[in-house]
Amino acid sequence: MPAARFASSGGNPSLPQADAEASAQPASGAPGEPMTQTPVSTDADVIHVAREWHDAGHAVVLATVVETWGSAPRRVGSHLAIRRDQLFVGSVSGGCVEGDVVRNALQVLEAGRGRMLEYGVTNEDAWEVGLACGGRIRVWLEPLA
Repeated sequence: MPAARFASSGGNPSLPQADAEASAQPASGAPGEPMTQTPVSTDADVIHVAREWHDAGHAVVLATVVETWGSAPRRVGSHLAIRRDQLFVGSVSGGCVEGDVVRNALQVLEAGRGRMLEYGVTNEDAWEVGLACGGRIRVWLEPLA
């Protein structure tokens, strides 16, 4: 599998979707995971992009931070939208656990039903996926219908 890819807008959240995909550059991330992130500026933008992707015929999962404890990188209500082709937009952790959330989102698409994820330093997997900030987060994954 190719290395992870993240689109960069140079700080311009109004970069058109096609340009964001075309400007994707290799970056460090989960080895072998072909992920691409597109730039947005707010959680409302994430929902808007998710709806556009869905309306265009893409299978989409919306990930939402539903609870946080302690030092959490993103607030409750933060969103990450993920397509089947692993293009994603938004953030649920500031980059700490996005790779694992994307992998789980693909499983949610296959199963056709939602799933709750939890990350924290007490979780043995927390260090593997990168959430070592001392807090915990719960993320709900929901396929868009």
